[in-house]
Amino acid sequence: MSEALIQVSKLVKEYRMGDNVVHALDGVSVSIDAGEFVAVMGPSGSGKSTFMNLVGCLDAPSAGDYLLAGQNVARMVGDELAAIRNKRIGFVFQQFNLLARTSALENVELPLLYSDVGKKERRERAARRLQQVGLAARMDHHPSQLSGGQQQRVAIARALVNDPVLILADEPTGALDSRTSLEVMALLQQLNGEGITIVVVTHEHDVANFAKRIIQFRDGKVVEDKPNTPADAQLLVAQSTRQAA
Repeated sequence: MSEALIQVSKLVKEYRMGDNVVHALDGVSVSIDAGEFVAVMGPSGSGKSTFMNLVGCLDAPSAGDYLLAGQNVARMVGDELAAIRNKRIGFVFQQFNLLARTSALENVELPLLYSDVGKKERRERAARRLQQVGLAARMDHHPSQLSGGQQQRVAIARALVNDPVLILADEPTGALDSRTSLEVMALLQQLNGEGITIVVVTHEHDVANFAKRIIQFRDGKVVEDKPNTPADAQLLVAQSTRQAA
C-alpha cells in the first residue's frame, strides 16, 4: 500500500509588497503518495509555481506544515533545506540548466560533488544514469553538440543521479518540439513505472494528460484534484515515427 510521500496541510505563502500582502498560497492541503505521477496546473499567478518551490524545498512557507517522506521540512531553512534538496529531490527545468563547457557526464556528476562520493563512484553513477536515459553514446558530448531532447535527457539523468524519492519537473517540454516532447514524457512515464514519484508543473493540457492525476490551482487554492487516465507516450512516439516515415 502506498504511503504519502508529500503531505502539505493548510500551507500558506505570503509576500509583502509595500503595505499589501499577496497570498500566493492560501491554505493548501494536498497529499501525494509514493509512486504517483501528478500534473500541477493553473494559469499564471495561480500558485502552482509557488507550490512547486515549497515542495522542492526551494522556499519555506509562511504557515502550515509540509511532510516529505514523514519528515516535517516546513520550518527548515538554509543548509537544512539544501541537504533535503540534494538527497531527496531531483529537479528538471524547462531550459535544461546545463553547464556549457562540461560534458554530459560531468553535468550529471554535479549533484554528487555536494555529497561524500568519491570520483570513481561519481563517474560510475553518472554513466549509469546516462545509459538509463539512452545517452550511453553521448557521455563525452557538450550541450552544444546535443539536440534539445538529448539535453533534457541529460538533465533528467542529473536529477536521478542522487537516487531521489521525488522528481519535480517544471515545464519540462516547454523548450521542445512536439515529437521530442512525447519522447521526454515517455521517459518520465517509464521512470514512474519503475517506482519514482513524479510531479510535473505545466500549463499545457497535452503534457498534463500523461499524468495519472491532475491538480488545478487558482488564486492560491486547489480548485480541482482528480484522477486521470494517462495517455500512452510510447504509443504516440511510435505513431509519430510511422507518420514521419
